[in-house]
Amino acid sequence: LEISSLSDNDILVLRLDLTDRSSHEAATNSVLKHFGKIDVLVNNGGRSQRSLFVDTNLDVYNAIIELNYLGTISLTKYVLNHMIQRKKGKIVTVSSVMGIMGAPLATGYCASKHALQGFFNSLRTELTDYPEISIIQICPGPVQSQIIQNVFTENLAKSIENSGDQSHKMPTDRCARLTLVSVANDVKEAWISDHPYLAVCYLWQYAPTWAWWLMNRMGKRRIQNFKSGIVSVHSAPL
Repeated sequence: LEISSLSDNDILVLRLDLTDRSSHEAATNSVLKHFGKIDVLVNNGGRSQRSLFVDTNLDVYNAIIELNYLGTISLTKYVLNHMIQRKKGKIVTVSSVMGIMGAPLATGYCASKHALQGFFNSLRTELTDYPEISIIQICPGPVQSQIIQNVFTENLAKSIENSGDQSHKMPTDRCARLTLVSVANDVKEAWISDHPYLAVCYLWQYAPTWAWWLMNRMGKRRIQNFKSGIVSVHSAPL
């Protein structure tokens, strides 16, 4: 059994609301005051979605963008200012395979992850004068977590009733380890998923016409299951 060499002063836990963007500068300053620097920022906040667009209140889409996208880039902005001063740092954002493909019942979630992909790919091109600042995007597939229990539905007041079986998904510790390997090696974009989900990612990237055909077939069945109250264990994206 290993005994940690960390002291109480080596750990600082702050409560943070990504949707309260006015608090992000103060939170960043609190970390800097305690540690003197920020080496790595891991953007890992967000919620998914399970609802059909035609049934979903637009307030849900606003909430998804506020949390998954605007909250993330707001916190990034304050931390990046510090990293630019140091000319060093890593900004790691947990996106999703849904940032590089589309899927039924997740239009808002996919949109928010596509937004993150576009934002950070563009931000990277603005930091060419800072080669030691890394912009890293992690795109997991289905991973064992609480994300399904906390998804957005048709309206902000409704929660999902059946989260389904999670045993088919990648274990959380394996996803975390592969994320750390990606960060340590400055991988700009990492797809972390088991097959068949990983194969579908390559299909979307290199043969989109086939991907659209496949997703239409899978999507039709998935929507039927959703309307029947069945959670499809093999088609639930992160």
